[in-house]
Amino acid sequence: MPCAAGTFPGIVPDLPELAGHVLFESSGSFGRPKWIALSKVALRLSAAAVNRHLDVTESSCWGLALPPHHVGGFGVAARALEAGCAFHEFRHRWDAVVFGEWLAQNLVTHSSLVPTQVHDLVAASVTAPSALRAIVVGGGHLDAGTGQAARDLGWPVLASYGMTEAGSQIATQGFSMLETVYQSAPIPLLPLWRAEICPDQTLRLAGPALFSGTLVRKNEAWVFNPRFSEWHQTQDRVALANDSLTPLGRADHLVKVLGEIVDPEAIERELAALSNHQLPPGSFAVVAIPDARAQHALIPVFDASLDPDLIAALLTTYARQAPGFRKLQPAVRLEAFPRSPLEKPRRAEILAAIRSSKQPGI
Repeated sequence: MPCAAGTFPGIVPDLPELAGHVLFESSGSFGRPKWIALSKVALRLSAAAVNRHLDVTESSCWGLALPPHHVGGFGVAARALEAGCAFHEFRHRWDAVVFGEWLAQNLVTHSSLVPTQVHDLVAASVTAPSALRAIVVGGGHLDAGTGQAARDLGWPVLASYGMTEAGSQIATQGFSMLETVYQSAPIPLLPLWRAEICPDQTLRLAGPALFSGTLVRKNEAWVFNPRFSEWHQTQDRVALANDSLTPLGRADHLVKVLGEIVDPEAIERELAALSNHQLPPGSFAVVAIPDARAQHALIPVFDASLDPDLIAALLTTYARQAPGFRKLQPAVRLEAFPRSPLEKPRRAEILAAIRSSKQPGI
């Protein structure tokens, strides 16, 4: 019988094809919730590949500071098990200073964080403990300014790219990148993966750690849809060269404005850079709503806890250099900014909140 990482709605289906599998919930920024079935063999293969890439041995120590029901957090525990090394879980409420002390006390050598956590370490000026060898940054884009600021504090941050369907990491920067100025790309593919780029720049992926299929809800029953092809077609746009990839955003996030194709995620990265890493990742998003004249209107949405003066100055700077088709509408602030457990903006919920919100723009 399969087991679910996290709370499964109802009884986990006892299907023969799911024997020896772990189920992970995944809905992405948009889309209906589904459960990804990963075999224990696939999870072990992924763990082994990451361990080899990061020189993890029996004397290492993995530290978990991510939700264990997410594949990224589950993968940290799997790597410790595969390596036969020490493992510690950060059970405190997230606090950058406490986390730094916890790492030092437990002699953690390897850990995984999301960009928001790295931002918090930089904002609190926390220096890295001496035992730490690698911090794998996943779950979103860490801007170059924040990444370098973390490096300056001794944090060995390495960009990664992964997805639930691949059991966690697909590409991860190596230790040689720590000798250079921080950049979020390119990111070398791990050896167990094969990658191809389609004409629309979306990624196709093949490898032994791919998911077995998905569980979706249909007519009050769970239906298992197996993966039939050795290749998994993603909606992620990437550039691929020399067995390294550069994430470019989601194909299903692209919209047309005044006849031009616009990527809201690219505008988010530009805003982050213009803010000089003062905007915490996951605290804002740019979403598109239908517009009768322009096809779509682009709305910047911010967590209400952010400094209004910072937002106003940032949007003024952006407006001076943005072409007409990338013009932003007045900003919206949300008291409850929808985020995933890994601090990613939940775009469908943000759109719903905008439609129901009567709050004026900044």
